Formats: sequence, C-alpha cells, structure tokens
Amino acid sequence: MSQRLAILGGARAVPEGTVKPWPPIDDTDRQMVMASLEGTTHTFGPNCREFETEFAQWNGNAYCATTNSGTAALHMCVVACDCGPGDQVIVPSYSWSSTVTCVLHHNAIPVFVDTDFDTMNMDVDKIEQAITPKTKAIIAGHMHGLAVDMDRVMDIANRHGLKVIEDACQAHGATFGGRKVGTMGHCAAFSLNQNKCLCGGEGGMFVTDDEDMMFKARQLWSFGETRTPAETRDYHAYALGWMYRNNDLSAAFGRAQLTRLDQYLEEQKANALRLSECLQGVPNLILPIEPEGHGHNWYNYTIRFDMEALGHSHDAVDFRDKLVKTLRAEGVETGVWQSYMLPRMTVFQAKNGYGYGCPWTCPHATEVDYAPENFPVADRHAGWHTGMTTPLRSPNGPEVAELTAAGIRKVMENVEQLDEVDWEAQK
Repeated sequence: MSQRLAILGGARAVPEGTVKPWPPIDDTDRQMVMASLEGTTHTFGPNCREFETEFAQWNGNAYCATTNSGTAALHMCVVACDCGPGDQVIVPSYSWSSTVTCVLHHNAIPVFVDTDFDTMNMDVDKIEQAITPKTKAIIAGHMHGLAVDMDRVMDIANRHGLKVIEDACQAHGATFGGRKVGTMGHCAAFSLNQNKCLCGGEGGMFVTDDEDMMFKARQLWSFGETRTPAETRDYHAYALGWMYRNNDLSAAFGRAQLTRLDQYLEEQKANALRLSECLQGVPNLILPIEPEGHGHNWYNYTIRFDMEALGHSHDAVDFRDKLVKTLRAEGVETGVWQSYMLPRMTVFQAKNGYGYGCPWTCPHATEVDYAPENFPVADRHAGWHTGMTTPLRSPNGPEVAELTAAGIRKVMENVEQLDEVDWEAQK
C-alpha cells in the first residue's frame, strides 16, 4: 500500500526521540571516571595499565598497549612488522583512510586489493596476484565487524613469508572459526572511538602475542624510548618515535564500558537479526550477510541499494544520496560512512604524501598503479551503500530495529515518490 513519504509531508516511520544515543552511561562509568579525575595522574596512569591487562584478558592476547587512537595502533602494527621505506603492504581498497595511511606513516607503499562485494571485505582471491618481491605484510581489515577469512589470509602469508596485521578497529568480539579477531594475525589494532562497540571517547589498543613486536610497537608509542612510562625512563630516543599513549581519564571510561561489552555485543546481534528478519523481501535492497564460520559483531549494519534494478547505475551516487536523505526524513538513522573507495582519494592519486612525491619516489620504492578502474567492486560498493550503528546499539532494543525496518521498507516500496521531491530545496 502506498504511503506518503515524510520528505513530502507524510508521517515519520520512526517517531522523533525513539533512538537513544550511544553509549549508555551508568554509575560504573561515573564512579570510575570521577575517581580518575580526582586522582593524581592524568597522563598514562593506573587506569591505562589496568585497561591493558583487562583488554588483553578479554580478547585473549599476551600483550596489549593502549593508545590515543586506532590510527596510532595501526601505525604501531606497521612498525612492529618491520615495514619501512619502499616496502609494500597489501591493503583493502575500501575501508577507513587510516587502514592505509598508517602504511605511509612509516614510508612504506600501500598496494590495494579490490573488495569482495558480498562480505565488503578484501577479496582474498586477489591477494596473491598483488604480492611482489617488495611485499612485507598484509593488512586484513574486518569491515563493519565481519572478519576476513583469516585461515586463507594466514595460509597465503605463511607461504610467502609475510606478516599479517588485523585491522580490528570495528570488530571487537567478532570471530572467525570460533577465534576472536586480533588473535589470528601477528598483531592487531582496535579503536575506542565513540562510534566503536567499546567506547573510550577516543583511544585504541595494539595487541600481539610476540614480545619482540610489542617492544618495537612500544618504542614508536613513546618517543622512540626503550622504557615505558611505567618504568624508570632515561628520556633517550633510540629510534624514531611518536607520542601515542592513552590518558588515564579515557582509560577509566573504557574500563567501565568493557565491563558491559559482552552484553552490548549480544544485544547488537539480536537487534541486527531482527532487522534482517524485518527487511526480508524489501525490493531493490541488498542485505549484509554472516557467512558460515563467522561471528559478526554488527558494528555497522550496511545495506546496499541495487542500482541496476533501480535503473540508476549511471547516477548511483546521486540517487543513493537522495535515498539516504529520504530515509533520514523517516527517522531512520543512517548515513554514508565512506563515500570514496581509498584508491580514489587525492593522497593516493597524487602520490604525494610528504611532498616531492614521497614516499612513492623513495629510491627504495617501485611503481604501483592506483587507477580506479582496477577496483570496480570497491567503487560500486562505495556508491551503493548506506549504514547504521546507533539504532542497533544498547539501550535500543528489537522494537527500534522493527521501526527502522519499517522506515526502510516504506521508502523502498515508494521509490517513485522521489520524483516529486524538490531536491534543490533539500540542499
């Protein structure tokens, strides 16, 4: 039955105020944050050290360093894997920019691999053809909380003598073959940004089971020094270093949230399953999948609009943006997370990260090709998708998922009404 779209004056599918913000704050958060605030150490303090221990135990790692961002943790991974000038690192063509710019941070060269459309992760079938004598590592990005097929990635890496970095920034608690992400590669990075399933406001985690990798990562993490702030420092830089440490206040908040992380993940999964049930049969919609052997954490529930079926392959991005605006008018909290695949971004097209063409003009580097036509699946995904996080997060329950699905169904079953919208007035 036709319903008048909210963008044209109809009633919203999701009433205003229905979706509650993330993350929920309770007395545990308040007590731990206030105790830190009233303490004497506000830099790298006791909450940081406890947070490292607790997160390592929760995830199943031998070593953990808490950082000021997931980006910092990724850079630490690159250094821990001995990637440097001219070395090539295989990376996904669709992800957040930090998944790849972390490679540039240490003068190494990213080599892109196209996307697998079904999983939205790196296409594992295309990894080996990207390997050259200069390849040092693979960054396996677990997109939207769905793990890459790590058995195949590790098999490829072992046969070619490569290190594997897991970009688990979105994937806390996600599993592959019953194992948590961050425990299958040589090292891994997690983010604690507000959007993430484990929120510290900002922050990150570097994890590994290799003591030597931990030493190298810690050296980068703290000014190139060999001793941590928890030890007696000599304030001597032995190598190139940054200041990537976390602070006590953020760590206190993260520790409090960690006590409820398992509960949050269970609620997200239940809400995502309910949303998928309610979206069955919605026309021209491609739903996310959870392949056998994978445990999705549903960090982001990403749908794609079938632009071929809709007749908008030629103007997919423009029409996708109109659909997203129409959905938001219905109260569906959705948005375009990453509108460009990475090879299209200026820093890669210009090959001029540091000026004078560096690091691509480094005498140790060899030529790489970032032509967008080499990554057609990533490009298609970038133009067809929209995603949502908050509607599936605690304290929102299945009833919010049901209303969200109703809003999506309403728009997709009344797409022809978009022709009536004054899009100039909507800008």
